[in-house]
Amino acid sequence: MPTALITGASAGLGAAFARRLAGDGFTLVINGRDAGRLRSAAQELHRRYGATVETLPADLAAEEGIAAVEERLRAGVDLLVNNAGFGHRDVYLKVPVEDERRMLTLHCEAVLRLTSAALPGMAARRRGGVINVGSVAAFLPSDTTYGPSKAWVVAFSQTAAGQVAGTGVRVMALCPGFTHTEFHQRSGQDISGIPEFMWLDADRVVATAMRDFARGLRVSVPDPRYKAIVALARLIPPNLAGRLAELFADRLR
Repeated sequence: MPTALITGASAGLGAAFARRLAGDGFTLVINGRDAGRLRSAAQELHRRYGATVETLPADLAAEEGIAAVEERLRAGVDLLVNNAGFGHRDVYLKVPVEDERRMLTLHCEAVLRLTSAALPGMAARRRGGVINVGSVAAFLPSDTTYGPSKAWVVAFSQTAAGQVAGTGVRVMALCPGFTHTEFHQRSGQDISGIPEFMWLDADRVVATAMRDFARGLRVSVPDPRYKAIVALARLIPPNLAGRLAELFADRLR
C-alpha cells in the first residue's frame, strides 16, 4: 500500500488531499502544527475510509519541525504533498521582518528541504513523486511577499522535475486561484471584494491536481479561468502589471 505525507493536512487543500488519497488507498502521514486537530482528522479519515493514518505534529517554520519531517521522509514515502503555508493581511514593509522570515522558511526552505529529503529514495526505487502547492499569485505582480515566495516554489519544482526526469519520479507545482478554505480567514484578509465566480472548490482542485500529476505535468493551474489569467499576465508589461496589482490590492484592504 503506498504512503503519502501531506503537510498542512488538518484543513483546506491539505485536508482535501488527505481525503482524496485516503479514498485512493494510501496510508497517510499527516502533518500540521495543531496536534489535536491532526488527531481528529486522523480519526475521521480512518472512520470514513478505513485508512491507516500517522500524525506528525511539527511547525515547518521552525528548524526542529523541518528536521522531524525530513527524518520521516527519509524513512520512505511514495508521495509528498508540500501544502503548508500562510499569508499576511498587510503589504510588504508593514509586516514585521520576523513574520516575513517565517513565511519564507515555510514556503521556501521547508519545501526545498522536504523535497530534497524525499526525492533520493524515490529515485532509487524509481517511483513516487512530489506535489508542491504554489499559487496563481506566483505569476502576478504583488505588493506582498506571498506571490514571490510561491514564484520560487514554481521555479524550484520545475528544476526538481528536470533533475528526476527519466527516473519514474514526478515533481509538480500546483497553482490554484482563490479556493474555499480557511486560508484567508486565518490570515485576516478581507475577501469581500472577490466575486463568487472566482472561487474554486478544494476537492475539485485536488481532483484536477491528481489528474495533471498522473499526466506528468510540471505545473498545474486547475481551472480554465485561472489558466487564462496566467496567460494574460505573461503578456502585460511589468510596469502596467504592477499598477494593476496595486489597484487590486486596494480592493482587498
